[in-house]
Amino acid sequence: MNITLHSPIDGREVAERTLASAEQISAAVDQATSAQQRWKRVALSERAEICHKAIDYFIQNQESIAHEITLQMGRPIQYAAGEVKGVEERGRYMIDVAEFALADQLVEENNSFNRFIRHEPLGVVVTIAPWNYPYLTAVNSIIPAIMAGNTVVLKHSNQTFLCAERFAEAFQYAGLPEGVFQYLHLDHESTSALINHEGVDFVSFTGSVSGGKKIEKSLAGSFKGLALELGGKDPAYIREDANLAHAIEGVLDGAFFNSGQSCCGIERVYVHASLYERFVTGAINQVYEHTLGNPLVQETTLGPMVSAAAAEAVQQQIEDAIAQGAIAGIDQHYFERPEDGAAYMPPQILTHVNHQMRVMTEESFGPVIGVMSVANDEEAIRLMNDSQYGLTASIWTEDEEQALVIGDQLETGTVFMNRCDYLDPALPWSGVKQSGRGCALSALGYQQLTRPKSFHLRRI
Repeated sequence: MNITLHSPIDGREVAERTLASAEQISAAVDQATSAQQRWKRVALSERAEICHKAIDYFIQNQESIAHEITLQMGRPIQYAAGEVKGVEERGRYMIDVAEFALADQLVEENNSFNRFIRHEPLGVVVTIAPWNYPYLTAVNSIIPAIMAGNTVVLKHSNQTFLCAERFAEAFQYAGLPEGVFQYLHLDHESTSALINHEGVDFVSFTGSVSGGKKIEKSLAGSFKGLALELGGKDPAYIREDANLAHAIEGVLDGAFFNSGQSCCGIERVYVHASLYERFVTGAINQVYEHTLGNPLVQETTLGPMVSAAAAEAVQQQIEDAIAQGAIAGIDQHYFERPEDGAAYMPPQILTHVNHQMRVMTEESFGPVIGVMSVANDEEAIRLMNDSQYGLTASIWTEDEEQALVIGDQLETGTVFMNRCDYLDPALPWSGVKQSGRGCALSALGYQQLTRPKSFHLRRI
């Protein structure tokens, strides 16, 4: 059976591949298991050298990789190369922090005892990566898994399966031993077969809440480790002391970059009543500065969504909200869609919204935000926490002390002040509620990819 990758730009066929068979899946896991026994004995310094060289490959091929990103999922070409730079930032940080993160933890050493904790690799790690940030989401687990002494089998989204092949090329260029990294092109049924293979020890999934639930249910009773980085409905709060111009620019970038297709993008905004009208006016004016169109054109700032169905789902949220009393701030007819443009979604700002509307409670994953006025910090905190998700939240203020007070009360994995929609590789990336489980990035990210092994050595 074959899969065909069609570009959301104009529906053109980008590539076609054959799905892996059951025999190929089993062979890949067996090879990964065998390779892991050798790889875990390779010195950390040698692993680092190989992984750094793999990152070099991405930098050296940045232009062609960026073009492929645009073709596969529609991000404007002027921004696509930024993902490669992000791979370098995260990848190199995780390589460099490995020595610290994986070092033996001494508990006690004296004439009688030597007690310490060692971090052992888990074995075979399966990474399931999405299309929206096809390299940034994958590198979060691939590099630390390999650095920790695991082997990796990557299943990438069928919308961006060329990215899996690029990872393979990068590791081949770097001289990674055969079997340490592999990829498989799979459908849902064969993906389930892969993760349930007895040779797989850990699964790292980035994607939708529904997808995460299916994987968790599929693995129930297997005792395999599982990391889930799922959806978000991330809020922004504009306090009365915020730098308004900076807040408008930052929030809109967080809302509309990548056509809003980001798990940690801004989807709902709460503005102090004293700034509400000015924020809305300024935001609407700034939205009209965007250019919706073919993402291969350098001037384009908003490309298509990943599919016509995705665009239609967001449009339906907007229309449902308007039917319930929301007011659309943007004339969507202002933005000309390409002739073959069913996947092209003009941006929208909605006011007069509330939490009875889907656009304020369900993940949109598109270029739309709802904006509400709030009277004070307490109301903002209550509304920000009124969500089934908890990935990130941003506070726009000049008062860092108060931002910490508010942040301590937010049910979220990351608290930002005066920025949003950014993963700092030095900080752990995690979510609460239905935004997921587990922790990627930072030194703590190595904990889910290793198991602690205790050594209690008594000297006679």
